[in-house]
Amino acid sequence: MTMFQALTLGIVQGITEFLPISSSGFLILVPEALGWPVQDLAFDAFMHLATLTAVIVALWSEVAAIVGAFRAPRQEGSGRWRRLGVWIVLSTIPVLVIGYALKDVIEGPLRSTEVVAWSFIIWGTVLYLADRRAKRPKDAVTSVSPKQMFLVGLSQAIALIPGTSRSGITITSGLFLGLSRETAARFSFLLALPATAAAGLYKLLAILDGSVVIAIQPLVVGFLAAFFTALLTIKLLLAFLKRYSFSEVAVFRVLVGFLILLLG
Repeated sequence: MTMFQALTLGIVQGITEFLPISSSGFLILVPEALGWPVQDLAFDAFMHLATLTAVIVALWSEVAAIVGAFRAPRQEGSGRWRRLGVWIVLSTIPVLVIGYALKDVIEGPLRSTEVVAWSFIIWGTVLYLADRRAKRPKDAVTSVSPKQMFLVGLSQAIALIPGTSRSGITITSGLFLGLSRETAARFSFLLALPATAAAGLYKLLAILDGSVVIAIQPLVVGFLAAFFTALLTIKLLLAFLKRYSFSEVAVFRVLVGFLILLLG
């Protein structure tokens, strides 16, 4: 992998990870469109660690409140944040189990442009329908109920299919369950922390034990590119949702899906 390829894919990861348009899908489509070999999943995982870091920085107040709730459990308001932290972890367990059980299928047959295209179309349509019924008032992320958190977390399993978009499917689920657009997005980003960390560390261990060989320089370039673009994307998306909706993004997903099928 060249430095330019690492830089390009890092930027793609940073932009697409938190927009509901599927980072995994674009990390397959971009190399194929440019005639590059599809990068190892270890590179993808390292890019996810970059976007994980970006979430922590961008939502530091929420992350700090969750951590602080466990360090000072008697502090006023800590119960809500502690509950949020516990349920974020519990809601992640199903996708980790399913992802591990089906890893050979996910890393093999499902990594195709046709699967990505249909995922874009189907889940873009579902996102559009969910967005049409979204609540307008803003609600706090700590107001998300355990049932809502678990169901949104469970929906992450669908995102194991390339082209689905983890943020897209969790935001869609949140909207269907009655969350406002901004809260659905914030909760989706927080929910990404344990799942992204687990996936990234799993592949990072493969690099460290020698079962996956990849140059360090492209990883560093890709990491920095993904981190800074993800940080900017999160900030812009949350500002965008104060006034606009996901409908345009959903339509974009569907159009890209059909374009892939036509060009394929």
